[in-house]
Amino acid sequence: MGERTGMDLWEQQTGVHFLKKIGIKPYHTVLDFGARVGHYTIPAAIAVGKQGKVYAIDKEAEPLKELERKAASLGLTNITTIKTDGELHFRFRNDFFDFVLVYDVLHYLEKEERKTLYKELRRIMKPDSLLSVYPKHSVEDFPLDEFAGMEAGDIKKEILSSGFFFQRRYCDVISHNNDLNQGCVLSFIKLEEK
Repeated sequence: MGERTGMDLWEQQTGVHFLKKIGIKPYHTVLDFGARVGHYTIPAAIAVGKQGKVYAIDKEAEPLKELERKAASLGLTNITTIKTDGELHFRFRNDFFDFVLVYDVLHYLEKEERKTLYKELRRIMKPDSLLSVYPKHSVEDFPLDEFAGMEAGDIKKEILSSGFFFQRRYCDVISHNNDLNQGCVLSFIKLEEK
């Protein structure tokens, strides 16, 4: 077996610690929406352990096949890949997921599509579950101290108005476009409907 790359180390160690820090726990059921080749799916699968489950959704088959190859090489059997046609309605039952990752994908959706997505995520998320969003490309990239005082464009407001409560912002070295960079994710809690 060859030497591990920086991304391999991130997926198998650093990323696992990052996802645990933002709230993924053993036994969780996790959705990685827009999973691509699994830079977050792999560490999520390690973080949830054998009793947990990660569902990786993407509309492109080739990245999902690469994710499946990586998972098999690591002996990860708790990942299910799902190829979609880009639809924003899922075949999961209500209150199914403990944690949802929506990383570096919202900029591909129009505002009305994002509203549809948030509504559908609320439906499939358990009460008090977490939604973690990496709003890359929705705002200018700022140094971390400047980011602290700004909202991520309209994304944060959209999510808040969709029945979520803002928990906090986490910043660290994270994956973006097959590379590692400094970035921030926003975490939200699903509010109970009254």
